[in-house]
Amino acid sequence: MFRKLFIVSIFLASSLAFAKLQSITADELVAMQKKGIPVIDIRTPQEWNERGVIPNAHLMMFFDKNGKPHVDEWMQKLSQLIKTKDDPFIIYCAHANRTKALGNWLSDKVGFKNVYELKGGIEYGWIDKGKKVKKLAK
Repeated sequence: MFRKLFIVSIFLASSLAFAKLQSITADELVAMQKKGIPVIDIRTPQEWNERGVIPNAHLMMFFDKNGKPHVDEWMQKLSQLIKTKDDPFIIYCAHANRTKALGNWLSDKVGFKNVYELKGGIEYGWIDKGKKVKKLAK
């Protein structure tokens, strides 16, 4: 009996040690952003120019147009914005595929505890919900 309790306790403790990526809606993003939680757009500059960006988002490309990540440069920029691994932040891309990959890596491997992603990305989670985007100056 003790052995079973010990194993269950270890499992629970280890599962709580790593927070999972959390999906949020556009309305939740707006509310969180109003509280000062940073929003980070990880798309490419071409995507920013074509579709616009969520107002006040930090533009920090993670994957280039060929899908190659820019880990060191991006993590350096992130460390200037997010001071501790407990600080919450929101990431988004076009359809949430890249943010799921990045967000899970940040949560599971790097140890960030409060990573959020916009469900559906800017296309299906923001624009399709009638939210406004900011067009960048050309």
